[in-house]
Amino acid sequence: MLILGLTGSIGMGKSTAADQFRARGIQVFDSDLEVHDLYEGKAVPLVEAAFPGTVVSGRVDRALLSEALAGRPEKFEKLEAIIHPLVLQGQRNFLQREFARGSELAVVEIPLLFETGGEERVDRVVVVSAPLAKQRERVLTRPGMSEEKLNHILARQLPDGEKRARAGYVVDTGGSIAQTHGEIDKIIDSLSGVRGDAFETCWQQSGH
Repeated sequence: MLILGLTGSIGMGKSTAADQFRARGIQVFDSDLEVHDLYEGKAVPLVEAAFPGTVVSGRVDRALLSEALAGRPEKFEKLEAIIHPLVLQGQRNFLQREFARGSELAVVEIPLLFETGGEERVDRVVVVSAPLAKQRERVLTRPGMSEEKLNHILARQLPDGEKRARAGYVVDTGGSIAQTHGEIDKIIDSLSGVRGDAFETCWQQSGH
């Protein structure tokens, strides 16, 4: 089985790329969705213990958590120490299921892939990228987003140029959705029959 890591900075089009992998019958693990589920389940008591008052009605309130984290890098590290191992376990469960199904290709969508050393746990890395102006235009239309919040997020992510330089594949998402899907199709087709070793070396056992 070949494992693709899909990454890119905020607003670069990871979801659009992931949709096309799924349309081609390839399963995608969504790390952001996993975190969302953790904030309503397994992570709730751990986050409340570390950041009292951030849990409302049995789930982590993202707005309250953002307030608790604002401008305090050491708090982000504390949160990541709680969440990161749980997300890794979710990725492991997903990849073990895909291997058992006989899948030839599986995708893990990880926004902070390079920042967390995730490139060592996949066989190839796909980076989605778009011009800075397009990125900001997309992100600033999201509810609750501001220039200040966007700048805080970007400060925690590797620069786009560095991600592009470290990628096995770069997908330009600055054009139409159809163009992005076409680039994903080319990657999928080029990997037909290609095997990787990341699953056997990183994910096959229950420990890491």
